[in-house]
Amino acid sequence: MTQCHCGSDKPFAECCEPIIKGAPAPTAEALMRARYSAYVVGDIDFLRTSLAPSERHDFDPEQAKSWSADSKWLGLTIHSVKDGGEDDQTGQVDFTADFEYQGSRQEHHERADFKRIGGVWHYTDGRMRSHDPIVRGPKIGRNDPCPCGSGKKYKKCCGA
Repeated sequence: MTQCHCGSDKPFAECCEPIIKGAPAPTAEALMRARYSAYVVGDIDFLRTSLAPSERHDFDPEQAKSWSADSKWLGLTIHSVKDGGEDDQTGQVDFTADFEYQGSRQEHHERADFKRIGGVWHYTDGRMRSHDPIVRGPKIGRNDPCPCGSGKKYKKCCGA
């Protein structure tokens, strides 16, 4: 039995395959996992139908098919899930899809939005993420003690 491509440690036939074949996803995360698996197996029709109807006009099946077929899919990491449970109407999944494209390893890090429409979860939108912003400490003045612990003023030590 083949393990599911989404990394759930469940068999594909019990995890993403039923959703790809038409069973409703119970949660936004389950739909996200099934969409990743659909890219792996090349099910472009599912990728289109799992989009919210209002978003389907932008879907390019040829581009999706090309990306699906020309990529070596390496794994899916779910970083966080906000709402998107069985009793919710909206949800958000922060994930990274690792893949190799034209010999180069790449990451697709996205915060994806989902909405339940007519009782069925749909992907509505996503925002690419790079990394969390770097938070720097307070600015050191020239006459402040050097943070290295030397006991000298910053301007006479590390700030020189």
